[in-house]
Amino acid sequence: MAMVGLFWIAEDGGVYVGAQPEGYGCGVRLTRDWVEGLGTGQSAVWGWSEIRSVAVRYVRIRSGARLLATTAVDLVLNAVAGGSDAAAAFEVHLETADRTVELNAQSAASLGGYVQSEYDLSVTLLERLVAGTAEVDTLAGWGRAHAAEGTPRREQREALLRKWASEG
Repeated sequence: MAMVGLFWIAEDGGVYVGAQPEGYGCGVRLTRDWVEGLGTGQSAVWGWSEIRSVAVRYVRIRSGARLLATTAVDLVLNAVAGGSDAAAAFEVHLETADRTVELNAQSAASLGGYVQSEYDLSVTLLERLVAGTAEVDTLAGWGRAHAAEGTPRREQREALLRKWASEG
């Protein structure tokens, strides 16, 4: 699996906003045809045509310089405290014709949070997916070809997000 911005992309082409959930854990999966809420209390499916807008809330964001400092502090605290299994959570809000659905997702960025530029590009890509001007299949295809290699370096992630957010 590989993390590219807010997206966790699996070798089998699975695409998630945030980390892929385990067991009954909460998460958000994207497919060619729908957005799926996973986990207890939010298991449901919404077709892309049903979704009018998407918003992401409560994402832990760090600037590039602050990311280095907070990552170092997080590593020390995890080593001293024995680590933690609890990942930071955030919300994905889907606006449909009749309501706004709030889905919980687990952060895939376990240390330090996300960099602002990757967050911004990810939100732009999500908006394009909702508008129908980008395709989940693009991310899934990249995952089948490259996710086994692991998470790309930051520059590569940003380049992928820019490409996906501008070309689809």
